Amino acid sequence: MNSAAVLMAESLYDRYMQAAAAHRAHGETCTRCSPDARCDTGRRLHESFTRLQDAYLRWQKQQRT
Repeated sequence: MNSAAVLMAESLYDRYMQAAAAHRAHGETCTRCSPDARCDTGRRLHESFTRLQDAYLRWQKQQRT
């Protein structure tokens, strides 16, 4: 793996983890969010988290092939 790929993976992983932390923190304090329904902010944070998670998992899979 070249250094550019490593930097991209670290950056993507960092953004994925930051999105997960923001989503978790919001869920701990928002009284309108639940596992089945989210407020506008909760929905945006969840979408960001899942999009970054999917991108990171795709990147990992590509590295194994």
